[in-house]
Amino acid sequence: MTLAMAGGVSVAAQTAASASASAPTPAPVRAAADTCSYPYVCLFKNGTRIGQFQDVTSGFQDLPSRPSGPNLVVQNTRNDDVAYIRRANGITTCLPPRTSIGVVSGTLTGIRIDSRSTC
Repeated sequence: MTLAMAGGVSVAAQTAASASASAPTPAPVRAAADTCSYPYVCLFKNGTRIGQFQDVTSGFQDLPSRPSGPNLVVQNTRNDDVAYIRRANGITTCLPPRTSIGVVSGTLTGIRIDSRSTC
């Protein structure tokens, strides 16, 4: 697991990546492309990068900080791998390669990067 905590990273056009918690809408990776480089899956809260993950895993990696919406963005910069985010209510969402989603409500509890290229 690669998890890095950082502060003060600006995310341009973060609001463009906002979507509902029950039906996230993929947003252009461009929203945070300057602050989350390949091959990471990054978490942003209020424009600040709060975590990044790189390793493909067979199970979910727990998120000890348990980030929650609003103003939470998850960005998958990987070219060929999907990322799954798990919520406290048990719902799992798949992020295709090179996409971002906004989480406006709910709490994230885990993340898993899978080598599959499609959800």
